[in-house]
Amino acid sequence: MLRLDGVSKAYRVGTFGGKQLRAVSDVSLEMRDGEVVSLIGESGSGKSTIGKMILRLISITNGTIAFDGRDISALRGKALKEYYREVQGVFQDPFSSYNPIFKADRVFEIIRGHFFPGVKDREWTDKVHRSLESVGLNPKHVTDKFPHQLSGGQLQRFLIARALLLDIRFLVADEIISMLDASTRIDVLNLLADLKARGLAVLFITHDLSLGYYISEKAAILYRGCVVETGETEKIYGNPMHPYTQMLMASVPRLDQKWEEVEIELRAKGEEQTSGCVYYERCPSNRRRESCRDRRPTLIEVESGHFVACCDAGEENE
Repeated sequence: MLRLDGVSKAYRVGTFGGKQLRAVSDVSLEMRDGEVVSLIGESGSGKSTIGKMILRLISITNGTIAFDGRDISALRGKALKEYYREVQGVFQDPFSSYNPIFKADRVFEIIRGHFFPGVKDREWTDKVHRSLESVGLNPKHVTDKFPHQLSGGQLQRFLIARALLLDIRFLVADEIISMLDASTRIDVLNLLADLKARGLAVLFITHDLSLGYYISEKAAILYRGCVVETGETEKIYGNPMHPYTQMLMASVPRLDQKWEEVEIELRAKGEEQTSGCVYYERCPSNRRRESCRDRRPTLIEVESGHFVACCDAGEENE
């Protein structure tokens, strides 16, 4: 369905754009129909940048993104419009997606104007109501209201319902529950699981390890724009191989024991590493090799369905 091959994104920074900042570097991922893949990493790791490139909100510097075998960067006009019929995104802050001076259901009218201009009023109302009901909202209670009269969870469901009006096949869900309260989070997660059962593929972007484990069959761990570990979620969580993944897992609070303090020395402050392993400066001394400074490891299969970009992990499994 959706395939990323060697995708990179670089921004011009500094005086007169004399320097380059690589937000994403050589990322390759593949997603199939009805599959949920979690993209996990800390803030600034490039997760949202990947989502925006998939949605054509920003351009790709290098590499290709293909949907059903077709390079999306080449889509124009009608072809791009058809792409958006099948691929949509929902973002972290639901309030930012609404104009406060208009009622919330105006987002549906925008979809109607672009994709369903010939649909009659009665037919359109029925279609909107079915879409709202499919995400657990009662149309009588939420339509004809302003954004400030609805909760964050209701507004997120509005945006998902808007996407479902197009019968989409792929959803970019970028931190969509991070601003919601605990009781609403589980409702939205269960909604995504229900949509997955209907065949919808989801790229679930998150920094929360527990959420990634709860919802996805596959996961990709992102660090400084590079995928350092990817594969089946159970295998990554059950047997993390990359030092960064191991550090993330060790940082998760445990209810059955005291939270152990994790100390990591970060020596490369503010400097972009252009060669070698992106995790070199943070890697534990017992794992770090001098050769890692100049040689960037590639993803290798350490077990079936489990890939790691770490020379030390690779040698352990030879």
